[in-house]
Amino acid sequence: MPTIVHLFDWPDRIIVGTVGRPGSRTFYLQARTGSQIVSVALEKEQSALLAGSIDEILDELMASEGNPFSVQATTPVELVDNDPLEQPVDEQFRAGAMSLGWDPSTAQVVIEAFPLDLADDEDPDPVPTEPAEMLLIRIPVGTARAFAMRTREIVGAGRPICPLCGTPIDADGHVCPVPDDIL
Repeated sequence: MPTIVHLFDWPDRIIVGTVGRPGSRTFYLQARTGSQIVSVALEKEQSALLAGSIDEILDELMASEGNPFSVQATTPVELVDNDPLEQPVDEQFRAGAMSLGWDPSTAQVVIEAFPLDLADDEDPDPVPTEPAEMLLIRIPVGTARAFAMRTREIVGAGRPICPLCGTPIDADGHVCPVPDDIL
């Protein structure tokens, strides 16, 4: 069966947002073009890595001789999107593997997300199969810079970090763990 591709080429909107309270948030990569909306669940670490990797690609392009793709160092203010996720958030799938690339023919950042395949964990000799579906998003450099900035802000908006032990502080309080060298 062929893979269902949820394609967003120059989407109206692409964001990472969350549902839930800090400490128990679920992260979503959400893309919208017109009435087509796809939401893919991500791990917090995947979100942070995606934002950082997009910035790395854009910074490398900006530093290339003559900056042929007109990559800006800052986020264009008109592309900043601080609105919440589109509701209702219907999870299409939970992302496992993701890839990130650059298409010089269209000057777009390309994001691919594939469903998490839990079957591979149980099978000692998994046979590679085509995924049932995937998310494919193609965005221009300004949108990519705005997406990365917002994603970093969303990731950083979690629970505050304890200045003593460096672990997150829960809303109901915090007790620093005993260091290993004291035991």
